[in-house]
Amino acid sequence: MDCLFCKIINKEIPADIIYEDDQVIAFNDINPQAPTHALIIPRKHIATLNDISSEDAALVGHMVKTASTIAEQMGFDQDGYRTVFNCNEHGGQTVYHIHLHLLAGKPMGWPPYQETLKKPLDQ
Repeated sequence: MDCLFCKIINKEIPADIIYEDDQVIAFNDINPQAPTHALIIPRKHIATLNDISSEDAALVGHMVKTASTIAEQMGFDQDGYRTVFNCNEHGGQTVYHIHLHLLAGKPMGWPPYQETLKKPLDQ
């Protein structure tokens, strides 16, 4: 398998690892979009959110719980943070191994991207 994240899990490619246990590994993103930007990935290869089975529900829940654990350990749990899963091309997924983005360290607005509409929605 030629999966970048599987290679990080297998220690074939270095990463700035901030957390790991028997189910997940978390490391700092090499292209951060916030002062703190980590990726939480399962050790099990699952390509997209669409590929999650009912047997994977506890694993995905553990990924989310890991985000809150990291937030608490790094001291930004009370200030706030954002978690994001991207799915497939239009969702912004670039590595096809599910991963949870953990972003913190600055106020985050909504919507996340301020895009200019080409025409009003009611036309």
